[in-house]
This record gives sequence, C-alpha cells and structure tokens, in this order.
Amino acid sequence: MKLVGAVYALANEFPLRERFGLAQQVQRAAISIPSNIAEGRRRATERDYHQFLQIAFGSGAELETQIEIAVMLGYGTKNNIQDVRALLGEVMRMLNALLTKTNE
Repeated sequence: MKLVGAVYALANEFPLRERFGLAQQVQRAAISIPSNIAEGRRRATERDYHQFLQIAFGSGAELETQIEIAVMLGYGTKNNIQDVRALLGEVMRMLNALLTKTNE
C-alpha cells in the first residue's frame, strides 16, 4: 500500500499532458499489485492464490518498466523515483518469496 502512495506522489509530478498516459498507467499497475494479492488470498485454493501472486508480480514488472520510461523522459524528482524504486524492490522480493512458498 505504501508503494501505491509513492507511485501516486510520483505520478503527480508528471507533466499534465501525461495525465491520461504514463501517469495513469503507473497508477493502474501499482494498484494492481495489492488488488491481485488480496483477490488471490480470498480465493478457495492455494493454486488460485499462486496464480494471482503471479499476476501481481507481472504488474510489478510492468511498473518497473514504466518507472524506467519516466526516468528516461525526465519525469519526477530524484527523491520520489528513489522511493518508488526502493518500495517496488521490496514488494518484488516479498512476492518472489510468496511465489516460492506457494509453489511447494
């Protein structure tokens, strides 16, 4: 959830012309991560949970790419970029651990 807040703070720094472009995409990818974790956890089987964790992991990879595009385009402050990268790295490590555990 902290990642979502950090991504929204970063997206607010994007140029206005990106309001319906990259800003919206990074926000959606960020929201997708905890949403898929929650949905998967409420499913009936461990297999379903694992599948939704994989989707969340994919959204994290998508967000990583979008953040790199934002950096390439010069969007966002250095501090907000660093915050998002740090939080995203932590989330991806946790998801990787959960995926490993649920795949046993």
